[in-house]
Amino acid sequence: MAETKTVVKFGTDGWRGIIADDFTYANVRVAASAIANYVREHEDAKAGVCIGWDTRFGSRSFAYVVAAVLSKSGIPVLIANAITPTPALSYAVRERKAAGGVMITSSHNPAEWNGVKYKASYGGSGKPLIMTAIESYLLKAAPDAEKPAPIETVDFVPDYVAALEKFVDLKAIRESGSKFLIDVMYGAGRGVIAGIFARAGIPFVEIRAEINPSFPGINPEPILPHIKASQEAVVREKCAAGLITDGDADRIGAVDEHGNVVDAHRIFSILLWWLLERKRWPGEVTRAFNTTKMIDRIAAKYGRKLNEHGIGFKYVVDLMLEKEILIGGEESGGVGISRHLPERDGLLNSLLLANVMADEKKTLGELVTMLQDEFGVHEYGRIDMHIEETVKQSAITRAKTGLNEMAGMKVLRTEDLDGIKFFLDNPECAGKAKAAETWLLLRASGTEPLLRVYCESCSKESVAKVLEAAKEFVLRGEQV
Repeated sequence: MAETKTVVKFGTDGWRGIIADDFTYANVRVAASAIANYVREHEDAKAGVCIGWDTRFGSRSFAYVVAAVLSKSGIPVLIANAITPTPALSYAVRERKAAGGVMITSSHNPAEWNGVKYKASYGGSGKPLIMTAIESYLLKAAPDAEKPAPIETVDFVPDYVAALEKFVDLKAIRESGSKFLIDVMYGAGRGVIAGIFARAGIPFVEIRAEINPSFPGINPEPILPHIKASQEAVVREKCAAGLITDGDADRIGAVDEHGNVVDAHRIFSILLWWLLERKRWPGEVTRAFNTTKMIDRIAAKYGRKLNEHGIGFKYVVDLMLEKEILIGGEESGGVGISRHLPERDGLLNSLLLANVMADEKKTLGELVTMLQDEFGVHEYGRIDMHIEETVKQSAITRAKTGLNEMAGMKVLRTEDLDGIKFFLDNPECAGKAKAAETWLLLRASGTEPLLRVYCESCSKESVAKVLEAAKEFVLRGEQV
Protein backbone atom coordinates (compact mmCIF):
# COMPACT_ATOMS: atom_id res chain seq x y z
CA MET A 1 0.00 0.00 0.00
CA ALA A 2 2.78 2.42 0.90
CA GLU A 3 4.44 1.87 -2.48
CA THR A 4 1.22 2.80 -4.29
CA LYS A 5 0.81 5.97 -2.27
CA THR A 6 4.30 7.26 -3.05
CA VAL A 7 3.38 7.41 -6.76
CA VAL A 8 1.27 10.51 -6.06
CA LYS A 9 3.28 13.73 -6.09
CA PHE A 10 1.92 17.25 -6.30
CA GLY A 11 3.87 19.43 -8.73
CA THR A 12 3.37 23.08 -9.65
CA ASP A 13 -0.42 22.80 -9.85
CA GLY A 14 -1.36 19.32 -8.70
CA TRP A 15 -0.69 15.71 -9.60
CA ARG A 16 -0.75 14.12 -13.05
CA GLY A 17 -0.31 10.54 -14.18
CA ILE A 18 -0.90 8.11 -17.02
CA ILE A 19 -4.37 6.61 -16.92
CA ALA A 20 -4.43 2.96 -15.77
CA ASP A 21 -0.70 3.05 -15.05
CA ASP A 22 -0.30 5.38 -12.07
CA PHE A 23 -3.48 7.44 -12.49
CA THR A 24 -5.81 4.81 -11.04
CA TYR A 25 -8.83 4.88 -8.75
CA ALA A 26 -6.60 3.77 -5.88
CA ASN A 27 -4.12 6.59 -6.39
CA VAL A 28 -6.85 9.17 -6.96
CA ARG A 29 -8.21 8.13 -3.56
CA VAL A 30 -4.74 8.73 -2.09
CA ALA A 31 -4.68 12.26 -3.56
CA ALA A 32 -8.27 12.91 -2.43
CA SER A 33 -7.47 11.67 1.07
CA ALA A 34 -4.53 14.08 1.31
CA ILE A 35 -6.79 16.94 0.19
CA ALA A 36 -9.42 15.88 2.73
CA ASN A 37 -6.83 15.92 5.52
CA TYR A 38 -5.64 19.36 4.47
CA VAL A 39 -9.17 20.81 4.29
CA ARG A 40 -10.16 19.32 7.65
CA GLU A 41 -7.09 20.69 9.42
CA HIS A 42 -6.49 24.03 7.68
CA GLU A 43 -9.79 25.22 6.17
CA ASP A 44 -13.44 25.50 7.16
CA ALA A 45 -14.39 21.97 6.12
CA LYS A 46 -18.10 22.68 6.62
CA ALA A 47 -17.91 25.17 3.74
CA GLY A 48 -17.42 22.19 1.43
CA VAL A 49 -15.37 21.53 -1.67
CA CYS A 50 -16.32 22.15 -5.32
CA ILE A 51 -15.32 19.48 -7.85
CA GLY A 52 -15.11 19.90 -11.61
CA TRP A 53 -14.11 17.62 -14.50
CA ASP A 54 -13.08 18.01 -18.12
CA THR A 55 -13.39 16.09 -21.41
CA ARG A 56 -10.67 13.52 -20.71
CA PHE A 57 -11.24 9.80 -20.50
CA GLY A 58 -12.76 8.90 -17.14
CA SER A 59 -12.74 12.45 -15.75
CA ARG A 60 -16.33 12.33 -14.52
CA SER A 61 -15.77 8.94 -12.92
CA PHE A 62 -12.57 10.08 -11.21
CA ALA A 63 -14.36 13.21 -9.98
CA TYR A 64 -16.95 11.06 -8.23
CA VAL A 65 -14.17 9.00 -6.62
CA VAL A 66 -12.80 12.23 -5.12
CA ALA A 67 -16.31 13.25 -4.06
CA ALA A 68 -16.82 9.93 -2.26
CA VAL A 69 -13.57 10.29 -0.30
CA LEU A 70 -14.35 13.85 0.76
CA SER A 71 -17.93 13.00 1.67
CA LYS A 72 -16.85 10.00 3.74
CA SER A 73 -14.50 12.31 5.62
CA GLY A 74 -17.38 14.64 6.46
CA ILE A 75 -16.71 17.33 3.85
CA PRO A 76 -19.77 18.46 1.83
CA VAL A 77 -19.30 18.30 -1.94
CA LEU A 78 -20.66 20.32 -4.83
CA ILE A 79 -19.81 18.42 -8.01
CA ALA A 80 -20.22 19.66 -11.57
CA ASN A 81 -23.17 18.30 -13.49
CA ALA A 82 -21.33 18.70 -16.81
CA ILE A 83 -17.93 19.38 -18.35
CA THR A 84 -16.44 22.44 -16.66
CA PRO A 85 -13.48 24.71 -17.51
CA THR A 86 -10.92 25.00 -14.72
CA PRO A 87 -11.38 28.79 -14.32
CA ALA A 88 -15.14 28.25 -13.95
CA LEU A 89 -14.45 25.88 -11.06
CA SER A 90 -12.07 28.39 -9.47
CA TYR A 91 -14.69 31.13 -9.81
CA ALA A 92 -17.27 28.89 -8.12
CA VAL A 93 -14.91 28.15 -5.22
CA ARG A 94 -14.43 31.84 -4.51
CA GLU A 95 -18.00 33.01 -5.09
CA ARG A 96 -19.53 30.19 -3.04
CA LYS A 97 -16.96 30.71 -0.27
CA ALA A 98 -16.03 27.03 -0.44
CA ALA A 99 -13.12 25.56 1.50
CA GLY A 100 -11.43 24.62 -1.77
CA GLY A 101 -11.83 22.97 -5.13
CA VAL A 102 -10.66 19.90 -7.02
CA MET A 103 -10.43 19.79 -10.80
CA ILE A 104 -10.00 16.50 -12.63
CA THR A 105 -7.89 17.38 -15.64
CA SER A 106 -4.45 16.95 -17.09
CA SER A 107 -4.62 20.32 -18.81
CA HIS A 108 -2.45 20.27 -21.95
CA ASN A 109 -0.95 16.78 -21.51
CA PRO A 110 -1.42 13.99 -24.08
CA ALA A 111 -4.63 11.95 -24.09
CA GLU A 112 -3.28 9.10 -21.96
CA TRP A 113 -2.79 11.46 -19.01
CA ASN A 114 -5.20 12.73 -16.38
CA GLY A 115 -4.71 14.65 -13.18
CA VAL A 116 -5.94 16.27 -9.99
CA LYS A 117 -5.62 20.04 -9.58
CA TYR A 118 -6.28 21.69 -6.24
CA LYS A 119 -7.85 25.14 -6.04
CA ALA A 120 -7.72 27.09 -2.78
CA SER A 121 -10.55 29.00 -1.11
CA TYR A 122 -9.56 32.28 -2.79
CA GLY A 123 -10.30 30.80 -6.23
CA GLY A 124 -6.87 30.02 -7.62
CA SER A 125 -4.00 27.58 -7.63
CA GLY A 126 -2.80 26.52 -4.22
CA LYS A 127 0.11 28.61 -2.97
CA PRO A 128 3.41 26.73 -2.57
CA LEU A 129 2.83 26.35 1.18
CA ILE A 130 -0.61 24.86 0.55
CA MET A 131 0.67 22.37 -2.03
CA THR A 132 3.49 21.34 0.30
CA ALA A 133 0.99 20.86 3.12
CA ILE A 134 -1.26 18.65 0.97
CA GLU A 135 1.73 16.55 -0.04
CA SER A 136 2.62 16.03 3.62
CA TYR A 137 -0.66 14.14 4.09
CA LEU A 138 -0.10 11.64 1.26
CA LEU A 139 0.82 8.81 3.62
CA LYS A 140 -1.98 9.55 6.05
CA ALA A 141 -5.49 8.17 5.48
CA ALA A 142 -8.29 10.68 6.01
CA PRO A 143 -10.48 9.81 9.02
CA ASP A 144 -14.09 8.76 8.51
CA ALA A 145 -16.81 11.06 9.80
CA GLU A 146 -19.73 9.72 11.84
CA LYS A 147 -21.82 9.98 8.70
CA PRO A 148 -20.99 10.96 5.11
CA ALA A 149 -21.52 14.58 4.11
CA PRO A 150 -23.91 15.36 1.24
CA ILE A 151 -22.88 15.32 -2.42
CA GLU A 152 -24.83 17.76 -4.61
CA THR A 153 -24.60 18.29 -8.37
CA VAL A 154 -24.32 21.88 -9.59
CA ASP A 155 -23.87 23.75 -12.87
CA PHE A 156 -20.84 25.99 -12.22
CA VAL A 157 -20.70 27.52 -15.70
CA PRO A 158 -23.56 30.10 -15.92
CA ASP A 159 -22.33 32.33 -13.07
CA TYR A 160 -18.82 32.24 -14.46
CA VAL A 161 -20.00 33.15 -17.97
CA ALA A 162 -22.00 36.06 -16.54
CA ALA A 163 -18.81 37.34 -14.88
CA LEU A 164 -16.92 37.15 -18.19
CA GLU A 165 -19.64 39.06 -19.98
CA LYS A 166 -19.43 41.87 -17.42
CA PHE A 167 -15.64 42.04 -17.56
CA VAL A 168 -15.35 42.41 -21.34
CA ASP A 169 -16.73 45.09 -23.68
CA LEU A 170 -18.75 42.84 -25.96
CA LYS A 171 -20.42 45.85 -27.59
CA ALA A 172 -17.07 47.15 -28.80
CA ILE A 173 -16.13 43.72 -30.14
CA ARG A 174 -19.44 43.43 -32.00
CA GLU A 175 -19.13 46.94 -33.47
CA SER A 176 -15.61 46.19 -34.71
CA GLY A 177 -17.19 43.90 -37.28
CA SER A 178 -14.51 41.29 -36.74
CA LYS A 179 -15.15 37.58 -37.16
CA PHE A 180 -13.29 35.18 -34.89
CA LEU A 181 -12.14 31.61 -35.03
CA ILE A 182 -12.55 29.71 -31.75
CA ASP A 183 -10.53 26.53 -31.31
CA VAL A 184 -11.23 24.65 -28.07
CA MET A 185 -8.97 21.69 -28.96
CA TYR A 186 -11.63 19.13 -27.92
CA GLY A 187 -11.40 20.59 -24.42
CA ALA A 188 -13.54 21.99 -21.65
CA GLY A 189 -13.86 25.43 -23.25
CA ARG A 190 -16.33 24.03 -25.77
CA GLY A 191 -19.33 26.29 -26.25
CA VAL A 192 -18.28 28.98 -23.77
CA ILE A 193 -16.90 31.75 -25.99
CA ALA A 194 -19.15 30.51 -28.79
CA GLY A 195 -22.18 30.98 -26.55
CA ILE A 196 -21.06 34.45 -25.44
CA PHE A 197 -20.42 35.56 -29.02
CA ALA A 198 -23.70 34.10 -30.25
CA ARG A 199 -25.70 36.02 -27.64
CA ALA A 200 -23.74 39.21 -28.35
CA GLY A 201 -24.13 38.95 -32.13
CA ILE A 202 -20.39 38.58 -32.80
CA PRO A 203 -19.53 36.46 -35.88
CA PHE A 204 -17.48 33.34 -35.12
CA VAL A 205 -16.58 29.84 -36.21
CA GLU A 206 -15.87 27.18 -33.57
CA ILE A 207 -13.72 24.17 -34.39
CA ARG A 208 -12.75 20.96 -32.58
CA ALA A 209 -15.65 21.38 -30.17
CA GLU A 210 -16.82 17.76 -30.22
CA ILE A 211 -16.03 15.54 -27.25
CA ASN A 212 -13.19 13.20 -28.18
CA PRO A 213 -11.00 12.06 -25.26
CA SER A 214 -8.36 10.77 -27.69
CA PHE A 215 -7.62 14.36 -28.83
CA PRO A 216 -7.07 12.95 -32.34
CA GLY A 217 -3.67 13.80 -33.72
CA ILE A 218 -2.81 16.41 -31.09
CA ASN A 219 -2.04 17.23 -27.49
CA PRO A 220 -4.55 19.86 -26.30
CA GLU A 221 -1.80 22.46 -25.90
CA PRO A 222 -2.20 25.73 -27.84
CA ILE A 223 1.22 25.68 -29.50
CA LEU A 224 2.62 24.19 -32.70
CA PRO A 225 2.22 21.59 -34.08
CA HIS A 226 -1.13 21.14 -32.35
CA ILE A 227 -2.74 24.35 -33.68
CA LYS A 228 -2.19 23.83 -37.41
CA ALA A 229 -5.95 23.42 -37.75
CA SER A 230 -6.38 26.94 -36.34
CA GLN A 231 -3.83 28.37 -38.75
CA GLU A 232 -5.67 26.88 -41.71
CA ALA A 233 -9.20 27.66 -40.49
CA VAL A 234 -8.56 31.33 -39.65
CA VAL A 235 -7.48 31.98 -43.24
CA ARG A 236 -10.13 29.74 -44.80
CA GLU A 237 -12.95 31.34 -42.81
CA LYS A 238 -11.55 34.90 -43.27
CA CYS A 239 -11.37 35.55 -39.53
CA ALA A 240 -9.63 38.49 -37.84
CA ALA A 241 -7.94 36.18 -35.34
CA GLY A 242 -8.01 32.68 -33.94
CA LEU A 243 -8.59 32.31 -30.19
CA ILE A 244 -7.39 28.98 -28.79
CA THR A 245 -7.77 27.38 -25.36
CA ASP A 246 -6.15 24.24 -23.98
CA GLY A 247 -7.70 21.07 -22.57
CA ASP A 248 -9.15 22.65 -19.43
CA ALA A 249 -9.39 26.20 -20.86
CA ASP A 250 -7.09 27.96 -18.41
CA ARG A 251 -4.37 28.63 -21.01
CA ILE A 252 -4.48 30.66 -24.21
CA GLY A 253 -2.94 30.53 -27.65
CA ALA A 254 -3.73 32.54 -30.78
CA VAL A 255 -3.13 32.96 -34.49
CA ASP A 256 -3.39 36.20 -36.42
CA GLU A 257 -5.45 36.94 -39.50
CA HIS A 258 -2.78 35.41 -41.76
CA GLY A 259 -2.49 32.21 -39.73
CA ASN A 260 0.75 33.24 -38.03
CA VAL A 261 1.15 31.94 -34.48
CA VAL A 262 0.88 34.61 -31.79
CA ASP A 263 2.51 32.89 -28.85
CA ALA A 264 1.71 33.26 -25.17
CA HIS A 265 4.51 35.77 -24.65
CA ARG A 266 3.07 38.15 -27.23
CA ILE A 267 -0.45 37.66 -25.90
CA PHE A 268 0.75 38.46 -22.37
CA SER A 269 2.61 41.53 -23.71
CA ILE A 270 -0.44 42.80 -25.63
CA LEU A 271 -2.73 42.43 -22.62
CA LEU A 272 -0.20 44.08 -20.29
CA TRP A 273 0.32 47.02 -22.65
CA TRP A 274 -3.45 47.53 -23.02
CA LEU A 275 -4.10 47.38 -19.29
CA LEU A 276 -1.39 49.97 -18.65
CA GLU A 277 -1.93 52.24 -21.65
CA ARG A 278 -5.74 52.17 -21.86
CA LYS A 279 -7.17 50.89 -18.59
CA ARG A 280 -4.46 52.40 -16.38
CA TRP A 281 -5.33 50.00 -13.60
CA PRO A 282 -2.94 50.03 -10.64
CA GLY A 283 -0.68 47.20 -9.57
CA GLU A 284 2.65 45.51 -10.11
CA VAL A 285 3.46 42.95 -12.80
CA THR A 286 4.66 39.40 -12.28
CA ARG A 287 6.10 36.85 -14.69
CA ALA A 288 7.70 33.43 -14.55
CA PHE A 289 11.43 32.81 -15.01
CA ASN A 290 10.91 31.34 -18.49
CA THR A 291 8.77 34.19 -19.85
CA THR A 292 9.68 36.93 -22.33
CA LYS A 293 11.63 39.91 -21.08
CA MET A 294 9.49 42.18 -23.28
CA ILE A 295 7.26 42.21 -20.20
CA ASP A 296 10.11 43.88 -18.29
CA ARG A 297 10.42 46.61 -20.90
CA ILE A 298 6.70 47.35 -20.94
CA ALA A 299 6.50 47.45 -17.15
CA ALA A 300 9.52 49.77 -17.02
CA LYS A 301 7.97 52.22 -19.49
CA TYR A 302 4.92 52.62 -17.29
CA GLY A 303 6.85 52.67 -14.04
CA ARG A 304 5.49 49.38 -12.73
CA LYS A 305 7.52 47.06 -10.55
CA LEU A 306 8.32 43.73 -12.22
CA ASN A 307 8.37 40.60 -10.06
CA GLU A 308 10.15 37.52 -11.44
CA HIS A 309 9.44 34.13 -9.87
CA GLY A 310 9.65 30.37 -10.33
CA ILE A 311 7.77 28.41 -12.98
CA GLY A 312 4.21 27.49 -12.03
CA PHE A 313 1.15 29.66 -11.61
CA LYS A 314 1.11 29.04 -7.86
CA TYR A 315 3.94 31.60 -7.62
CA VAL A 316 1.80 34.19 -9.41
CA VAL A 317 -0.99 33.46 -6.94
CA ASP A 318 1.37 33.82 -4.00
CA LEU A 319 2.24 37.35 -5.11
CA MET A 320 -1.36 38.26 -5.98
CA LEU A 321 -2.42 37.42 -2.42
CA GLU A 322 0.55 39.22 -0.90
CA LYS A 323 0.46 42.56 -2.76
CA GLU A 324 -1.41 44.49 -5.44
CA ILE A 325 -0.64 42.69 -8.69
CA LEU A 326 -2.29 43.87 -11.90
CA ILE A 327 -1.43 40.87 -14.06
CA GLY A 328 0.78 37.83 -13.88
CA GLY A 329 1.74 35.18 -16.38
CA GLU A 330 3.87 32.28 -17.51
CA GLU A 331 5.36 30.85 -20.69
CA SER A 332 2.79 28.11 -21.15
CA GLY A 333 -0.12 30.45 -21.85
CA GLY A 334 -1.34 30.99 -18.31
CA VAL A 335 -2.17 34.64 -17.66
CA GLY A 336 -4.15 35.91 -14.69
CA ILE A 337 -5.71 39.31 -13.98
CA SER A 338 -6.32 39.79 -10.27
CA ARG A 339 -9.45 41.93 -10.74
CA HIS A 340 -11.07 38.81 -12.14
CA LEU A 341 -9.46 35.91 -10.28
CA PRO A 342 -6.05 34.96 -8.86
CA GLU A 343 -6.11 32.31 -11.57
CA ARG A 344 -5.07 31.86 -15.18
CA ASP A 345 -8.04 32.01 -17.51
CA GLY A 346 -7.73 31.22 -21.21
CA LEU A 347 -11.37 32.06 -21.89
CA LEU A 348 -11.23 35.53 -20.33
CA ASN A 349 -7.92 36.28 -22.02
CA SER A 350 -9.31 35.22 -25.40
CA LEU A 351 -12.18 37.65 -24.96
CA LEU A 352 -9.83 40.40 -23.81
CA LEU A 353 -7.62 39.88 -26.86
CA ALA A 354 -10.69 40.52 -29.03
CA ASN A 355 -11.44 43.54 -26.84
CA VAL A 356 -7.95 44.99 -27.42
CA MET A 357 -8.31 44.53 -31.17
CA ALA A 358 -11.64 46.38 -31.09
CA ASP A 359 -10.36 49.24 -28.93
CA GLU A 360 -7.16 49.75 -30.93
CA LYS A 361 -8.84 49.15 -34.29
CA LYS A 362 -5.98 46.85 -35.24
CA THR A 363 -5.69 43.27 -36.36
CA LEU A 364 -3.87 40.85 -34.09
CA GLY A 365 -0.90 40.87 -36.45
CA GLU A 366 -0.79 44.68 -36.34
CA LEU A 367 -0.80 44.64 -32.53
CA VAL A 368 2.22 42.34 -32.52
CA THR A 369 4.07 44.60 -34.98
CA MET A 370 3.22 47.68 -32.92
CA LEU A 371 4.74 46.20 -29.77
CA GLN A 372 7.85 44.96 -31.57
CA ASP A 373 8.40 48.40 -33.09
CA GLU A 374 8.29 50.01 -29.67
CA PHE A 375 9.91 47.41 -27.42
CA GLY A 376 12.09 45.44 -29.83
CA VAL A 377 11.73 42.14 -31.65
CA HIS A 378 11.54 39.30 -29.16
CA GLU A 379 11.55 35.82 -30.72
CA TYR A 380 11.07 32.74 -28.58
CA GLY A 381 11.43 29.00 -28.90
CA ARG A 382 11.11 25.87 -26.76
CA ILE A 383 11.96 22.22 -27.28
CA ASP A 384 10.79 19.39 -25.05
CA MET A 385 13.38 16.63 -24.79
CA HIS A 386 11.96 13.27 -23.71
CA ILE A 387 15.19 11.63 -22.58
CA GLU A 388 16.46 9.08 -20.14
CA GLU A 389 16.77 10.26 -16.55
CA THR A 390 20.54 9.69 -16.57
CA VAL A 391 20.98 11.87 -19.66
CA LYS A 392 18.77 14.56 -18.18
CA GLN A 393 20.59 14.63 -14.87
CA SER A 394 23.98 14.61 -16.63
CA ALA A 395 23.00 17.67 -18.65
CA ILE A 396 21.78 19.55 -15.58
CA THR A 397 24.91 18.65 -13.62
CA ARG A 398 27.22 19.78 -16.41
CA ALA A 399 25.25 22.99 -16.88
CA LYS A 400 25.51 23.76 -13.16
CA THR A 401 29.28 23.42 -13.23
CA GLY A 402 29.34 26.43 -15.53
CA LEU A 403 29.60 26.98 -19.26
CA ASN A 404 31.88 29.47 -20.96
CA GLU A 405 30.02 29.49 -24.24
CA MET A 406 27.02 28.10 -26.08
CA ALA A 407 26.48 28.09 -29.85
CA GLY A 408 29.75 29.97 -30.21
CA MET A 409 28.49 32.77 -27.98
CA LYS A 410 30.18 33.78 -24.76
CA VAL A 411 28.18 33.23 -21.57
CA LEU A 412 27.83 36.64 -19.91
CA ARG A 413 26.08 35.51 -16.74
CA THR A 414 23.89 32.77 -15.32
CA GLU A 415 20.79 32.71 -13.14
CA ASP A 416 19.31 29.72 -11.29
CA LEU A 417 15.94 30.86 -9.95
CA ASP A 418 14.24 27.82 -11.51
CA GLY A 419 16.49 25.78 -13.76
CA ILE A 420 19.70 27.19 -15.21
CA LYS A 421 19.55 30.27 -17.44
CA PHE A 422 22.50 31.47 -19.54
CA PHE A 423 22.66 34.99 -20.96
CA LEU A 424 24.71 34.99 -24.16
CA ASP A 425 26.79 37.59 -26.01
CA ASN A 426 25.09 37.39 -29.40
CA PRO A 427 26.87 39.32 -32.22
CA GLU A 428 23.70 39.26 -34.35
CA CYS A 429 21.76 41.22 -31.72
CA ALA A 430 24.56 43.67 -30.91
CA GLY A 431 23.87 45.81 -33.97
CA LYS A 432 20.11 45.97 -33.60
CA ALA A 433 18.25 48.77 -31.85
CA LYS A 434 16.16 47.57 -28.90
CA ALA A 435 17.45 44.03 -29.45
CA ALA A 436 16.17 41.38 -27.09
CA GLU A 437 18.73 39.80 -24.79
CA THR A 438 19.72 36.30 -25.89
CA TRP A 439 19.16 33.74 -23.15
CA LEU A 440 18.91 29.98 -22.84
CA LEU A 441 17.17 28.09 -20.03
CA LEU A 442 17.44 24.39 -19.15
CA ARG A 443 14.82 23.06 -16.77
CA ALA A 444 13.71 19.57 -15.77
CA SER A 445 9.90 19.28 -15.68
CA GLY A 446 8.35 18.77 -12.27
CA THR A 447 5.45 16.68 -13.58
CA GLU A 448 6.68 14.93 -16.74
CA PRO A 449 9.71 12.81 -17.77
CA LEU A 450 11.40 15.48 -19.87
CA LEU A 451 13.89 18.33 -20.01
CA ARG A 452 12.60 21.61 -21.35
CA VAL A 453 14.93 23.95 -23.21
CA TYR A 454 13.87 27.58 -23.73
CA CYS A 455 15.45 30.42 -25.67
CA GLU A 456 14.70 34.06 -26.41
CA SER A 457 16.64 36.25 -28.82
CA CYS A 458 16.38 38.99 -31.44
CA SER A 459 15.59 36.73 -34.41
CA LYS A 460 14.06 33.36 -35.23
CA GLU A 461 17.35 32.25 -36.79
CA SER A 462 19.24 33.08 -33.61
CA VAL A 463 16.73 31.17 -31.47
CA ALA A 464 17.00 28.13 -33.73
CA LYS A 465 20.80 28.23 -33.59
CA VAL A 466 20.92 28.37 -29.79
CA LEU A 467 18.28 25.66 -29.33
CA GLU A 468 20.11 23.30 -31.69
CA ALA A 469 23.38 23.86 -29.84
CA ALA A 470 21.65 23.25 -26.52
CA LYS A 471 20.12 20.03 -27.83
CA GLU A 472 23.54 18.79 -28.89
CA PHE A 473 24.94 19.73 -25.49
CA VAL A 474 22.27 17.67 -23.73
CA LEU A 475 22.54 14.60 -25.97
CA ARG A 476 26.27 14.46 -26.60
CA GLY A 477 27.43 15.32 -23.12
CA GLU A 478 29.72 17.94 -24.62
CA GLN A 479 29.94 21.71 -24.33
CA VAL A 480 29.17 23.16 -27.73
